[in-house]
Amino acid sequence: MKSVWRRTKDRLNRTVFLRDKSLSVKLSVYSGILIVFPMIIFTLISYTRFSEVLQDEAREYNRQINEQIQFYVEDYLRDFEIEALKIINHPDTVRLLKAETFQHLNGDTVPAVQKVLENAAYSRADIVNYTIILDQVKIIDLAATDQKQSLLELQKEYWYNHVPNKGQTRIVVRRIPGATSIRGNVTKTEEPVITIAKRLVNPQTLQPFGMLILDVNYRRMHDIVNRVRPGHSGYLYILDDSGRYVYHPNYEKIGEMASPSEQNIHAAKNYFLNKKENLFLTWSKSEVLDWQFITYIHYSDLMQGANSIRNTLFFTSIVFIIIAYLMSLGLATSLINPLKRLQRFIRKVEVGDFTGKVPVVSKDEIGMLTHGFNHMVARLDTLMDEVYRSKLKEVEMNLRQKETELKMLQAQINPHFLYNSLDTIRGMALERDMDDISIMVESLAQLLRYNIKEEAATVTIKQELLIGEKYLKIQKYRFEEKLTYHFDIPVELLEKKIPKFTLQPLLENCIVHGLEPQNGQTMITIRAEILNSDAFVITISDTGPGIEEEQLEKIRNLLNSNLTNDTVNHIGIMNVHKRIKHLFGNEFGIFIISNLTSGTTVGIKLPL
Repeated sequence: MKSVWRRTKDRLNRTVFLRDKSLSVKLSVYSGILIVFPMIIFTLISYTRFSEVLQDEAREYNRQINEQIQFYVEDYLRDFEIEALKIINHPDTVRLLKAETFQHLNGDTVPAVQKVLENAAYSRADIVNYTIILDQVKIIDLAATDQKQSLLELQKEYWYNHVPNKGQTRIVVRRIPGATSIRGNVTKTEEPVITIAKRLVNPQTLQPFGMLILDVNYRRMHDIVNRVRPGHSGYLYILDDSGRYVYHPNYEKIGEMASPSEQNIHAAKNYFLNKKENLFLTWSKSEVLDWQFITYIHYSDLMQGANSIRNTLFFTSIVFIIIAYLMSLGLATSLINPLKRLQRFIRKVEVGDFTGKVPVVSKDEIGMLTHGFNHMVARLDTLMDEVYRSKLKEVEMNLRQKETELKMLQAQINPHFLYNSLDTIRGMALERDMDDISIMVESLAQLLRYNIKEEAATVTIKQELLIGEKYLKIQKYRFEEKLTYHFDIPVELLEKKIPKFTLQPLLENCIVHGLEPQNGQTMITIRAEILNSDAFVITISDTGPGIEEEQLEKIRNLLNSNLTNDTVNHIGIMNVHKRIKHLFGNEFGIFIISNLTSGTTVGIKLPL
């Protein structure tokens, strides 16, 4: 079984992957394959994506058309609502509405109101008729004789009983009788109008007892809609809340129920695409009128540009495939020689020979690769040298650490003898009521135990502060009122780690350089605060004379350099700085701030 798989795999490598063929043949074959298939896939994806983008742009364009027409129509009909309110609030109309019964009407009231309606109708050419109905009696009708409708005919229409009683306006589409004259022959027709109906309320009883009906022709509506035209054969139509055509380019359909395909406007994305029925609908809804503004485009018209792009893409792809395949033959030859030169130099690097460079004969990708390889070899040679020197520094640091430990071990001269002697002195002092001597001896003994005993490289800040306080107590007995000190350490930092024997050398510097040179009182303060989420800082400040600017700059340069001061034979500020960097990293360590008038502050940056 394994032998069959091995033979199959070997045959596959020879036939499919051209294992035994030259590099030029492989490049020619695979460049052809890698060009043909991507170009075909690219063409298909481009066509598909372009079609989607075209549909999106058409949808967005049509949506803007819908919203623009919607705005014009809403504004147009709002003018008539305002016109209706002006008529209702006219003094003659108010007098008409105050009449308790039809018989109580003044003989001049109806003609006066009719005159108001006539003036309003004459002011606008798109107003067809005004009708006022009171107590189920049609009082005023401005329509021509052949266009008049009886009250019974009005009451039979679907919208009549749905006009709100609370004064809101009801806008519907209907047809009214009309007449057309062709060569002297008068033909009766039906004219589509937009009807604006509003209940009339008796000013005295506040009860609805009539209706104002305003009929508007489609002349202005047609002008508004025809301002834009979606596509070559597309059009816009409007449906009311019941699915009737409010507007359609074919006037015969106005007022009729729309077909199911043109009412299919319930998708969540405000558009509908049906390739089978060759339609593309986009709509927006007017919350003011409760109408749907819909654009209709034939899908074939929409995709006409995409099909042209598709044919162009396929033709261009075939031309480029042929050109690319021919160029790949020449490209294969130009690649082989530089690669062979690079291969020979790689073999030299494999055996550790980093001398020399591969000649760069071109500025193409192979030339850039060769240049990059030369740079990599040079960098590798430099890195190996840096690693070697880094190892030396690490060994040197370890030796110095051992040297420090050796010095500390050398200081452990019969510690039990020292401890017993100090305890004896403390006992004698207590017998003679010399409490100060007893406290000093106890503090000194604790200092010796802390410094001599073997322990981990780091301790807690709480331990360091305890030893620092012992040291300052001893110095307090020496300098009395000349020395004061204060600790301000947050509780949450007391258990954080710090290198052992860090604070005492810095406190010694405060005594030697801050307190001893001056006559007045010196205040030593130890504070700690959190810098950020990764680090905190401890500061040891004194109110001494400060450090000269030149000397301060030398100390800072020494802290920032990698040099070691071999003349220092005790654990001082430099050794503390290097131990912090060795234990926690180069971003941590000591910094110094000093002023000749306000003293010196030594900061210790440590990790949280």
